[in-house]
Amino acid sequence: MGTRVVVLQVLRQKLNYVPNFTSIPVQFKTCKASNLPSSLSCRLLCSVSNQTPSLLQHNKRNSAELSLRSLLDMGFTEYQAEQLYDSVSRMKGGNAAKHVLSTLSVLFVLGLNPTTVHKLLDKCPELYTVKDVQLQQRITQLRHLGLVEGSLQRTVSHYPKILTVPMKSVKSVVQFLREKCLFTTQQVAEILRDSPAVVLEDLDQLEYKFQYVYFRMGVKQAEMVKCRLFRFSLDNVRCRHTFLERRGLYQTPDKKGQTTIINPKLDGILNVDEATFIADVAQASPEEYDVFQKLLAREWKEEEFEHGSIESYSEEDEEEDDEEEEETRGKSGYNKKKKK
Repeated sequence: MGTRVVVLQVLRQKLNYVPNFTSIPVQFKTCKASNLPSSLSCRLLCSVSNQTPSLLQHNKRNSAELSLRSLLDMGFTEYQAEQLYDSVSRMKGGNAAKHVLSTLSVLFVLGLNPTTVHKLLDKCPELYTVKDVQLQQRITQLRHLGLVEGSLQRTVSHYPKILTVPMKSVKSVVQFLREKCLFTTQQVAEILRDSPAVVLEDLDQLEYKFQYVYFRMGVKQAEMVKCRLFRFSLDNVRCRHTFLERRGLYQTPDKKGQTTIINPKLDGILNVDEATFIADVAQASPEEYDVFQKLLAREWKEEEFEHGSIESYSEEDEEEDDEEEEETRGKSGYNKKKKK
């Protein structure tokens, strides 16, 4: 109910610039067009129509101005209104002040209350500069991708940055998850709901993470979604898995998906704090895990260096091959000319 009142207040403010035609003189209101000479009625109508755009422009300019009073009328507390007003004032370029009322109206229509909107904008001030049309399109896209009412509001509140991501980028990630990783439509919706930051992840890193867990750890898509895999970094996943593997507590399944030991579930590996993972899952001491992390980090650096060296060697080989081909072509051309 409170949200509905706030929405009505916002819409009333946005429509505040609609001109009031009661400013037309009384004698013209009571006169019928049929009683006026045709030339006079024509001049009267032209006069009113010429003034209307200027009135609209003037009132629209006034309504676009953000004020503490307008924020208080929307339902924000005095403290929240001051913070929002200061945030908009500090932002450069003027886009924030230009779009803020429209942005607020879209967020209220989404069903968020003033306190949630304040926290959301404090967490992600980039939203101030997003146009209301873009904001509405992105919300509609998330609905089409399976985020229903309740889930959509919780996702936006938890990770408001998702509304700053262009629709094309979101579409690319969704397409990748469906076509490359073979997640179902429902599973993609769950990934967006539980791990919304996935829309900003590099696709190469995303692919490597999926392939590592799928092939090296033998975990299927349903379990990945259940344990919210995409909330965790690739380094975190690799570190914990490798530690278990080298302690003989995890095996990569064979082609039939079988192992000689019972592997711990992915949820039990990732969705626990470090102390619980070390003591209960890895059955090790904190000192052992600390030393292992340092050694593993050194290994990864060496691998990156070797990988970079291999790439540079291959590039040099390609350049040498190209030079040899050019020399061969030049000699053959010279020989042909000589024969002539």
